[in-house]
Amino acid sequence: MEFETILYDKAAGIARITLNRPARLNALCEQMFEEFHVALDHAEQGDDLRVLVITGAGRGFCAGADLTMNIGSDGTGGPMDLGAALERSYNPLIMRLRALPVPVISSINGVAAGAGASLALAADICIAARSAKFVLAFARIGLVPDAGLTYFLPQRIGMARALGLSLLGEEVGASDAQQWGLIWRCVDDLQLSDETDALARRLSGAATHALGLTKHAIYASQTQTLEQQVNMERHLQARAGQSRDFREGVAAFLAKRIAQFEGR
Repeated sequence: MEFETILYDKAAGIARITLNRPARLNALCEQMFEEFHVALDHAEQGDDLRVLVITGAGRGFCAGADLTMNIGSDGTGGPMDLGAALERSYNPLIMRLRALPVPVISSINGVAAGAGASLALAADICIAARSAKFVLAFARIGLVPDAGLTYFLPQRIGMARALGLSLLGEEVGASDAQQWGLIWRCVDDLQLSDETDALARRLSGAATHALGLTKHAIYASQTQTLEQQVNMERHLQARAGQSRDFREGVAAFLAKRIAQFEGR
């Protein structure tokens, strides 16, 4: 499969998508969105996908929208409808990643700016190099945080920090991002690749069917009452309890051996 703006591979249940425009710090463009969806289509073929890893090539994760590609103009001198661009390209990708029924890891190897930060935070588990940073510069160019950022930020770090970062257009380093709860873990730069691989292998060997149901329940909790949530848990637990992975997990526990989950 030939791609120009991403790299893609899949092995042992682990799919990896690498944003591959390093000269532009992997800034997002229409072709990248199209290729990203094609890669996801390929990853979801069959029933062997267990985990997805997203990272960036070179020294950056993703610099957000490519501002050099006429983003401010409709080609006739008039202003472009940026909302239409979000509806067409950005939002569908964010929503697809959030709905993916397996764990998604973002391995943040450098700057994650604007919608690049959104892409990173759309993952279920974010692990970042210590030199990485999140840059929310929307206010500096007269725009609103988008592609899910106004949802992800207050949910993860609270209103005070979300407003401070967004209104001041400031950046936050990976160490602070971990301390604030924005990401799962910050690691030394040279350890990022190995730590990401270890995390992906761990998740790929887990009961990923149950993990997908767990994702669904946790994300739903943001908009549901306690009564709605416990009812959802009842339905999801019934589904999980009918799986081969549950039977294998119990058998392995009783036999004091490592479970061999199928992820279905």
